Amino acid sequence: MLVAQNIKISRILRDTWQVDIIMIVSCTGAYLVREFLIKHHFEIPAIIPTVLGTAIAFFVGFNNNQAYDRWWEARKVWGALVNDSRSWARCVIAYISQHELENSQFTILKNRLVCRHIAFLYALKANLRGAVDETYSQYLDEKDIKEINGHTNVPNAILTIQTRELQTLSASGMIDGFRFMEMNQLLVKFTDEMGMSERIQKTVFPTTYNYLTKVFIWLFVVSLTLVISQYAGLWSIFLGWLVGFVYVSTQKNGMSLVNPFENNSASIPLNQITRNIEINLLEMIGADKIPKPIQPINEEYVL
Repeated sequence: MLVAQNIKISRILRDTWQVDIIMIVSCTGAYLVREFLIKHHFEIPAIIPTVLGTAIAFFVGFNNNQAYDRWWEARKVWGALVNDSRSWARCVIAYISQHELENSQFTILKNRLVCRHIAFLYALKANLRGAVDETYSQYLDEKDIKEINGHTNVPNAILTIQTRELQTLSASGMIDGFRFMEMNQLLVKFTDEMGMSERIQKTVFPTTYNYLTKVFIWLFVVSLTLVISQYAGLWSIFLGWLVGFVYVSTQKNGMSLVNPFENNSASIPLNQITRNIEINLLEMIGADKIPKPIQPINEEYVL
């Protein structure tokens, strides 16, 4: 996620340079075609780029709105996951009775339930980004790791283990019925939030909108260059590119939000969110080693 107030022009050009070259070549070709082929036969009416520009504005606006909706929904899901994670740790600390366990065993039990949830967060993050990240394994014991190795969906397997242990605690009388239902409801929420994240990740944005927008921008740039070349001459190449650059930059800005869980500067900062939850939960159980918060990269964005 971008955190800098100002975006460097070099970053924009770095993202659009390939399209810029295509537009410059197209504008140059349009100028030469008018100058040497159609100049003495007919003139391109100005209504053509006007209509195309209006159509593109609608397409770009729709694409960007839909892309931002996906990004914002993903951010809300992970915002809820932050709150529910803190609630889970609080319930583990306050709701479970020591019963007949020794102090050391009771501490290990609570730490295991909290650390297993941190493992769930890291496993879910890795799943959403399609990355190989074994960070979650450091928060699981050997028995849990052996069990989840047989599952394709690691975070779901971790929640299953949590649910089973919660049921065991309830059966042993360490959690009463009402507190059991409250903690189980949190596990249901984690499942819902995992499912909503996977839905956003796996739902493909309609490719026709993105494709048609690119085609319309190209047609617009060419027709605009043909029209203004009769007034601006060779400068029409630069002016055509300049107007096209505005449309392309706006369209690319929206499309960068389509996949909010990708590991890029415009996506949801899963690394930062997961680390913040990890810090909060480890502090709540009084852990000795607390990791440092994720810092912005070049004071520009966080991942």
